[in-house]
Amino acid sequence: MGARLLCLCILTALLGYYIYTPIPEDLAEPWAVMLVSAVLRTVGHLSEAAELLGLMHYMEGMRLITAAEFVAPTSDENVTVTDTELSNVPVRLFLPRRAPGGLRRAVLYFHGGGWCLGDAGMQGYDFMSRRIANELNAVVVSVNYRLAPPHRFPAQFEDVYSVTKFFLQSQVLSQYGVDPARVCVAGDSAGGNLAAAVAQQLLEDPEVKTKLKAQVLIYPALQALDLNLPSYQDNADKPLLSRSLMVRFWSEYFTSDPALREAMASNRHVPPESGHLLRFVDWSRWLPAEMRGSHTYRGPAAGDAELARRYPGLLDPRASPLLAEQARLRRLPRAYILTCEHDVLRDDGAMYAARLRAAGVPVTHHHAQDAYHGAITFLVGPLEQALGRRLFEACVEWLRENL
Repeated sequence: MGARLLCLCILTALLGYYIYTPIPEDLAEPWAVMLVSAVLRTVGHLSEAAELLGLMHYMEGMRLITAAEFVAPTSDENVTVTDTELSNVPVRLFLPRRAPGGLRRAVLYFHGGGWCLGDAGMQGYDFMSRRIANELNAVVVSVNYRLAPPHRFPAQFEDVYSVTKFFLQSQVLSQYGVDPARVCVAGDSAGGNLAAAVAQQLLEDPEVKTKLKAQVLIYPALQALDLNLPSYQDNADKPLLSRSLMVRFWSEYFTSDPALREAMASNRHVPPESGHLLRFVDWSRWLPAEMRGSHTYRGPAAGDAELARRYPGLLDPRASPLLAEQARLRRLPRAYILTCEHDVLRDDGAMYAARLRAAGVPVTHHHAQDAYHGAITFLVGPLEQALGRRLFEACVEWLRENL
């Protein structure tokens, strides 16, 4: 009897540990967030254990989340959905069925997942793309780019850029009945990073004649130089993206070398000769006062120059779009940027909004005070949240008016 009681107490304590997560008072739907956080923590700990035992890479274990959320491409009365390839890259294509009444809009969407996880076929992404296609009578191309590991930067960028460049050809736009003046790139988290990088790179490509109309960046990761911004400090252990997990995502994007992850974790990975780039991510200049809080600016400590030589992606604007010069930014299309208060990436998006405005780019910066990283994908199924619906509807409405 005593052993059973002890086991029951241990199981109860473990259940409480996984389910209970300290939740900020102003966070919307705290119990739903707590449940999702418990699932992610469980998968994360199991993945860590499997990696320590040599059974699989940590990210392979984390991909169980992707597998659990996957839905097959299923057409309905409003939208035809197919898994196909564009420019030899897998995509999920959403084509509206109703008569266009003229040329259609188009959205190229890049999913999130820290460049290591995610799939266009996940239920949340499938739902988002389907709704955009139906409500805006838009062609939606949701891209399944290569993931790390085994594919490192710039493979992810190259895949989404290749699809975008291919789609922007006049004959391809004509094939899908798309208005060349109404094309947008969009993405969330790592996908927001890729969307921002694609928008910048298109400006430098003489082969691309069609210009983007807009870019939608949903809580994007935009810089790998300073991983100790106020948002990284304030939200280090909040759901659903901790600072340690974001550091892991960044380091895995470039390499499996633990030396880089350790340097990033201590914010000592920027070589002394690259200190001039810190002006682009100087939060004391680019962050609104209310987001700085009581923090005092201290830039990253000088790091090992050898790391940057081995992994030049650290300083590449294709990986960190916030490193782009102001002259490049001023040529970008209008932007919608969503940031969430309880998110380590909050300050990346806020600084980019400030820099774009300073460059004269029209920007709508929607800051959700009661939201957290990943919220917009909880739109359907048992984990559906009113917060996700609200954020998504605001994004769709902006596209309706600006694309």
